Amino acid sequence: MAPSKNNAFPENLVGVGLRSTHYPYLEENPPLKIGWFEAISENYMDTAGRPLAMLLAMRVRLPIALHGVSMSVGSPAGADDTYLQRLRDLAERVEPFLISDHLCWTRGSAHSLHDLFPFPLDEHSLKVVAANVDRAQSVLGRTMCLENISAYLNFDESPYAEAEFLAELSDKTDCGFLFDINNLYVNATNYGFDPLAYAERLPLDRVRQVHLAGHTDMGDFLFDTHAAAVAEAVWALAAKLLPQLPGVPVLLEWDDDIPPFERVEAEALKALQYLAVEPR
Repeated sequence: MAPSKNNAFPENLVGVGLRSTHYPYLEENPPLKIGWFEAISENYMDTAGRPLAMLLAMRVRLPIALHGVSMSVGSPAGADDTYLQRLRDLAERVEPFLISDHLCWTRGSAHSLHDLFPFPLDEHSLKVVAANVDRAQSVLGRTMCLENISAYLNFDESPYAEAEFLAELSDKTDCGFLFDINNLYVNATNYGFDPLAYAERLPLDRVRQVHLAGHTDMGDFLFDTHAAAVAEAVWALAAKLLPQLPGVPVLLEWDDDIPPFERVEAEALKALQYLAVEPR
């Protein structure tokens, strides 16, 4: 079967992550209250088995966004050609309404570290990231979005604030911004800054998607685990920010200690009360 809508933008702006834990439930073809799924790109790029079959089956039902964790736009080595071509091949099959990755580095020239690391936000980094984003967008044949990460160290030699860096990057490359409100809250709490003041410096007109997720209080710091429901303080922050992002789709991430699909779906649908629908 062909996708229900070619490159469709979700009519219902609330989505959840497509996770293998929920495959048995979804294979029963239950009614869904959400409007779209987000799939981790790397989970589907190198498989022709059940994961890809499930992704394509869900694409028949709902729009899909692809979200990567390995592009490493902050690395001088950037994303390798094989990775970008595989991502392009997947995108041509899935026809996602959005492709995203993270403002970070994940690997050196030869080895992947399988984590999301920050880098100094300076002019050199801006040139490196802009070049990597331009190359990725050229290979993919479409603009992409970058997400603000939860970072557990800062660099003294960072003349740019993250919000200003993202604004400069979007001006240089025309890329969009995936705004993770939980990551903002985690960083603001850990480093003692005002999240709303941060948001005021962001290029909100470039926001193409929002993430919400749960975190874990480690006592001395907050840890972005995606292993719990969204904290009330994050919902309170979302209540102030989402009305400023009319028509932007919102995703609920739950990646560890994952409960049944209905529980994840119900948590995601809480965002509906804060969403402004027009324009997108």
